[in-house]
Amino acid sequence: MDGVLVHEQQALPGANDFIAALERMGRRYLVLTNNSIFTPRDLQARLARGGIEIPESALWTSALATAQFLREQSPGSSAYVIGETGLTSAIHDAGFVQDDVSPEYVVLGETRSYSFTAITQAIRLISRGAKFIATNPDPTGPSADGPIPATGSVAAMITQATGINPYYVGKPNPLMMRSALNRIEAHSETTVMIGDRMDTDVVSGIEAGLRTILVLSGSTQAAEITRFPYRPTFVKDGIADVVELVEEWAPVEPGGLSAD
Repeated sequence: MDGVLVHEQQALPGANDFIAALERMGRRYLVLTNNSIFTPRDLQARLARGGIEIPESALWTSALATAQFLREQSPGSSAYVIGETGLTSAIHDAGFVQDDVSPEYVVLGETRSYSFTAITQAIRLISRGAKFIATNPDPTGPSADGPIPATGSVAAMITQATGINPYYVGKPNPLMMRSALNRIEAHSETTVMIGDRMDTDVVSGIEAGLRTILVLSGSTQAAEITRFPYRPTFVKDGIADVVELVEEWAPVEPGGLSAD
């Protein structure tokens, strides 16, 4: 989502044309984000304020992917959750009980202000045997004043204190891509991943068996591509340059385009 369709909540050039092309061509798609703070409804409203109209059902977050993973691993279990509404509501909807005494899982997500008390409790619970899950490994997140610590940084602190590494569900784990494919009933051979980061988007797309498009409107710049031992299928300046591909590629079933 960020760096492909929007930048600081403002639509990037061609974003609306891209979504319109997907709709016009009957392409199934999901907009992915590693951000676990917001619910899909929240994100839909934020995108609408930036001028992009996307159905709530077309948004897939690391919080939703994490909740789905936990439901499949241990249905009806318990978790101690550090995060905001996007994560807590997803875990609740997955049928989990919130437990700060003896949970099966400690689940760490992104929040605007991490509580030292909550982090301390997470360390104690993990030390006593709770399984450690984190929504994504991003070390920093954006803010109006510059980078702020994000899930990956706080997870590293908990790991340092406990000696336990978390299992990250979000990108670059291809699990998030595969869960998105399943959600739109698509096949990897006929689906494309579009992202702005080589180290999360492109690598997770490749590992999930997708063709990949890197757009240069976000984190990774053209000069940085050769530093990585893998390559995207296509490189485009921005999402506006992907519209023609949506229109050129013949409709296929099953399939879709995944905008990340």
